[in-house]
Amino acid sequence: MAISDPPVFEVPDKGLRSGSLGLVGNVVIGLSAVAPAYSLAATLGFVVAAVHEKAPAMFILAFIPMLLIAFAYRELGEDTPDCGTTFTWSTKAFGPWIGWIGGWGLAVSAIIVLANVAEIAGVYLLRFLGLDSWAENLWVKVGLGCILIVMMTWVSIRGILISERMQNVLIVVQFGVLIVASLIALFKVGFDKAGPQAITPSLSWIWPSGLTASSIAEAVILCIFIYWGWDACLAVGEETKDSAKTPGRAAVITTVILVCTYVLVAYAIQSFAGFGETGIGLNNPDNTNDVLTILGDPVAGSIMASLLLLTVSVSALSSTQSTILPTARGTLSMAVYGAIPKRFAKVHPRYMTPAFGTAVMGASALMFYLVLSLVSEDTLGDSISSLGLAVAFYYGITAYACVWYFRKTLFTSARNLFFRGIFPLIGALAMTWAFFQSAIDMYATDYGSTSIAGVGGVFIMGVGMLVLGIPLMLLCFAFGPKDFWKGKTLNADTEVKVPDVY
Repeated sequence: MAISDPPVFEVPDKGLRSGSLGLVGNVVIGLSAVAPAYSLAATLGFVVAAVHEKAPAMFILAFIPMLLIAFAYRELGEDTPDCGTTFTWSTKAFGPWIGWIGGWGLAVSAIIVLANVAEIAGVYLLRFLGLDSWAENLWVKVGLGCILIVMMTWVSIRGILISERMQNVLIVVQFGVLIVASLIALFKVGFDKAGPQAITPSLSWIWPSGLTASSIAEAVILCIFIYWGWDACLAVGEETKDSAKTPGRAAVITTVILVCTYVLVAYAIQSFAGFGETGIGLNNPDNTNDVLTILGDPVAGSIMASLLLLTVSVSALSSTQSTILPTARGTLSMAVYGAIPKRFAKVHPRYMTPAFGTAVMGASALMFYLVLSLVSEDTLGDSISSLGLAVAFYYGITAYACVWYFRKTLFTSARNLFFRGIFPLIGALAMTWAFFQSAIDMYATDYGSTSIAGVGGVFIMGVGMLVLGIPLMLLCFAFGPKDFWKGKTLNADTEVKVPDVY
């Protein structure tokens, strides 16, 4: 090494259990992080309210940028299979400041959703057990939600293998019940056994004609939430066999499975329930918060109704655990490169998981949940509406990072031009449009259920949580080691060390 050459930062082995997951296990992690049953229960009614019968079209429309961004994740994952994902890739592309704030966007998304899925898991479990009065009691559902966060944090600390095995069971239950209930509903509609409220399915439902830009933006930002989580495949890439290829393939497979499932369920619910304003009609305001259980008792009897309640609870429960997994690994990567305190780089010697980061993530979600629940249930509800902003933010940064990082190789082949350049750029531009259009709409006081000083609570929650990252980033800069901020520990030329043990 010449005297003038800068010192080379040796990236340490992060200590994770390499080679633990195969392609199927990786896909399961991605699907469980999305929590399709919970996502549909929490969001489909609001999508229908925004675009009426065009909900299937919105699922397809939102799927397109998701698939394009999944290509970006695949390309970046093959080049740099690091559990830091957005943080690592955007730092290599744009430098430490954008990289840090991109990692913060991912963490914000996890904290917000964990608070909501824990409550949903608890509420639906109580309803499944026939304890409806308990499900409506604030202290009971908050207490149960807190217990579930603690339990899933503990499971995440215990290791990736136990997490995968538990998720295998949970994901089979979710998709099995959703698909069976949807097919029964469509069968009843087709044979005129669904009742007078049912309507004939139409191919026009998959074409977004006659919609305004604001209604499309509102629906798309909701659908971004419905799809969000598939990138967990990449966050556990270092624990996956053939870490350069398997996680990227899993991400693409996951998004395709999701769009097929969502369109099927949307068609089943819309055709079976119709759009009436009474009963099970989708324009009945009483059904907006959960249209999924419409596929219950009227469709397949009380057993299926109970199974759907259990499915939503299981779905939210699996998301609680699988959301903690990638986020804790993101903080592990940030700590390894010196972007946050080194304590987050500690890996449990027995379980080979980032135990401290996992515990901090669980505690942060627990605190966020307690504060919002005790302030107002409407505030907690608005937080989930704001989640799409954080997701669009860090997905967009990741896709832009792909284009810029590979800029020198884009024109070496047609494949590189499309999969590293054109496709990720279109996905990034779509996320940018969704972010700004939704932020503008969310500013209105009537967008959600709360407002402060003439500003919509959803806007304050979404933008405020992202902006909170700036002072935290400055604190890390002021009091932490400076090598990361000088581009010494992580830059475009850094070779990320991934254990090659299969």
